[in-house]
Amino acid sequence: MKFSESGDNMYSMDTAIILAGGNSKRMGFDKQFINIGSMSITEHIIEALKELFPNVILVTNKPQAYCRKDIEITQDIYKGFGPLGGIHAGLMKSQSQYNYILACDMPFINKDYIRYMYKKLEDNEFTAEAVITKYGQWIEPFNAIYSKALLPRIEAGVLAEKKKISGLLRMADVLYIEEEEARNFSPDWNMFMNINTEKDLMLYRAMEQEDMYGAYQASNVNKI
Repeated sequence: MKFSESGDNMYSMDTAIILAGGNSKRMGFDKQFINIGSMSITEHIIEALKELFPNVILVTNKPQAYCRKDIEITQDIYKGFGPLGGIHAGLMKSQSQYNYILACDMPFINKDYIRYMYKKLEDNEFTAEAVITKYGQWIEPFNAIYSKALLPRIEAGVLAEKKKISGLLRMADVLYIEEEEARNFSPDWNMFMNINTEKDLMLYRAMEQEDMYGAYQASNVNKI
């Protein structure tokens, strides 16, 4: 299933937004260019999301590094506001009412969970301004759905120098998914994994090798 282009459908979610403009201080180099196999992590995410969404927007502080014509590329309008500035830039660029938003350091795309979040939104009659997953008492701000209806709240927060996504969500009509419910889709929580350090990158590569080995074993089980 692919989210279809829906034109004037006010409840459309035709767009995925990837945020790739962080400081990457813990990694020591720009995370959007982490190599995972034959491509960068950002390119990997773009390709995965294109299978679900007709429109993909990349918010990056290095637009000159991308020569793609099949996605839209934009930059923060409000500089210095971190991920909140990226969310704002992506929503401003998007033509969709609802938008799936992911950070560029989150390589595990769980398509079933994306569909599930949209179904929750649909069941809630599209009254929510965001669909966010809880992690204990915390929240997971990405691998989430945000509405363009949040733009006035974000801009008001910018004027007040408020930079936290959690502050935005406290003022919004949010549909929360509890951790226990979300773990049905990702028992090991890897769909929220961030690659922030070299150790995280090594862990990701080990997990990928394990998955490849498991797939190899499964494909050969009937050949013995």
